[in-house]
Amino acid sequence: MLSIRRALLAALCLYPLGILAADQAPDFSSPDGQYPDWLDRNVKPGVDFFHFSNGGWLKANPIPPDRSEWGAYVAVDLQNQRFIHGMVEKASHDTTAAPGSAEQKVGDFYASGMDEKAVNSAGIKPLQPELERIAKISAIEQLPDEFAHLQMIGVSAPFGLMQMQDYKDSSKVIAAAMQAGLGLPDRDFYLQSGERSAKIRAEYIKHVARTFTLLGDSPALAQTEAKAVMALETSLAKGSMTDVAMRDPQAIYHPMDIANINAQTPRLHWQNLMAGIGHPEIQGLNIATPDFFKTVNEQLAHTSLNDWKTYLRWQLVQTYAPYLSQSFVDENFRMASVLTGQKQQKPRWQRVLRAEDSALGFAIGKIYVEQKFPPSYKQAATQMVDQIRDAMRQDLKTLAWMTPATREAAIKKLDMMELRVGYPDQWRDYSSLQIDRGPYALNVMRATTFEVQRQLAKIGKPVDRSDWDMTPQTVNAYYDPSMNNLNIPAGILQPPLYDPSWPDSVNYGNTGATIGHEMTHGFDDQGAQFDGHGNLSNWWAASDLKKFQGGVACIANQYSQYTVDGGVHVQGKLVTGEAIADQGGLLLALRAFHAQPAFAQAKTIDGYTPDQQFFIAYGHSWAMATRPETAKTRVTTDPHPPELYRTNGVLANLPEFQQAFGVAPPSPMIKPDRCVIW
Repeated sequence: MLSIRRALLAALCLYPLGILAADQAPDFSSPDGQYPDWLDRNVKPGVDFFHFSNGGWLKANPIPPDRSEWGAYVAVDLQNQRFIHGMVEKASHDTTAAPGSAEQKVGDFYASGMDEKAVNSAGIKPLQPELERIAKISAIEQLPDEFAHLQMIGVSAPFGLMQMQDYKDSSKVIAAAMQAGLGLPDRDFYLQSGERSAKIRAEYIKHVARTFTLLGDSPALAQTEAKAVMALETSLAKGSMTDVAMRDPQAIYHPMDIANINAQTPRLHWQNLMAGIGHPEIQGLNIATPDFFKTVNEQLAHTSLNDWKTYLRWQLVQTYAPYLSQSFVDENFRMASVLTGQKQQKPRWQRVLRAEDSALGFAIGKIYVEQKFPPSYKQAATQMVDQIRDAMRQDLKTLAWMTPATREAAIKKLDMMELRVGYPDQWRDYSSLQIDRGPYALNVMRATTFEVQRQLAKIGKPVDRSDWDMTPQTVNAYYDPSMNNLNIPAGILQPPLYDPSWPDSVNYGNTGATIGHEMTHGFDDQGAQFDGHGNLSNWWAASDLKKFQGGVACIANQYSQYTVDGGVHVQGKLVTGEAIADQGGLLLALRAFHAQPAFAQAKTIDGYTPDQQFFIAYGHSWAMATRPETAKTRVTTDPHPPELYRTNGVLANLPEFQQAFGVAPPSPMIKPDRCVIW
């Protein structure tokens, strides 16, 4: 389900959401966390630390054909996928599981997804009732009812309806509405000039047309329909906010009562929309992107009913294509390969497992934790989290540019930050979710509806502080500004990222930097706008805020100079938050490492000092190769910088790194006018 929280978390997590892996993974076993074969000693650390620390990895691990990216985090995710694969496959063969039990649902979901013969035989039939429902719409005035219905099955067209914590009162959960409804990844794909953008749009029209022919439409009609979809989506794109603009929480906070919303967008019939999602009691919403909803209102007047129905058919089928027969799956992948450069599809078991992780992720996670995450790991990682908070507290106490009042507020927020490691204290209840061995797409649809209803049921109720937005097996981490909590799932706490038996130099340089990264998100350009209670509130003295914003601008300007394949520039203002978190997090981890009693006895290993080991471990964490098509797509949509710059861009600002490796100016790894915030 689309949500404002998830949209914000996508910019406040360690890595882009939705990583999947190929079918082969390296051996990450190591007695001390050192991976000397990853290094390329022909590259000088003071020239290009990313390729020094990862050149060996990149040469030995070319991108598999079923991947658009391949690196350490992706390969660790595959370790989890393989482990979980064994669990769910065993469950799928278990005929003794009690009906309605988590074991039955986990096994049946996987079995239905892996039954290719049944899926191919069903074709489009699982969606036929939904297609017929759209076909029966006879008046423009009926469209909002269909918009609401589609929300409930996970089709956010042309917008998303959701819940969120009130930005100004984080104790409340309110309804919200946000722009959505585009088939391409972002508004810029519709509006940017240039050869690549034009090619993508041309391929997209062909893709939409081919999909309509799979639905049984004639080629001529399908071409007309595809152009109609493109025209309407382009209008919606023009009314959409940019990703950069949406990074400002103030810009997406516009609470209004229903009467006011109806006055601005009367054709959307908001009372009916609320009733359609099962909450007629809702009398107000946060209209996150008001201009977008005005655009939708205008298109309800200017776009024909037939074109709207064509668009809704497309959005429905596009959403469910991965769960339909092979012809739909292949066509869906054909367009994905244009955007990512991926050469072939992932094995079916991985695709089904990813869908199951979305549907029953916490049921799987409970078993995962019991079998793969011992209490000793949780205890050791929790201790590291506490030590990094201590390091940040000391940093805040001594920052030369911060005045006492702001310092006190910052420390208060840090002390209030909830630190969560491993898994939730309360496991999600899936008892009301129906899963069987029938059509795969219907299992996905029921699971989606279950989650949408679960989310919407939070509106008007006390905030559930036990809820997690990532499953325990996720190889990622996140900070939630409205909750003011830091979340480190169990999945990221494993080799080559972490092992409690390894030297502190390795654990702090890799996972310690991850923890510091998430903690710093509470004080990046977005997180710093929220107080310790999770409210959007200015706790800064004016002079301090000006200095802070100067540091933010420095980071944005620095990253705007970087390019990916073909000279496409990184959007500095899009990646600012992640770049701040990368730099601040690494410094916190280094300070926490130095504060350990064992630091004085830390040993040189393979000729590298403890500090050098620390920075090499950090470099290893960003070992990643990316296809050019994916790199270009990411700089348009992704708030995370490319891995090359998450390494070199950060270290160029740190004298501590330069001292550790004896880097002297002039050097590409020294930024003369370095950016300093935390």
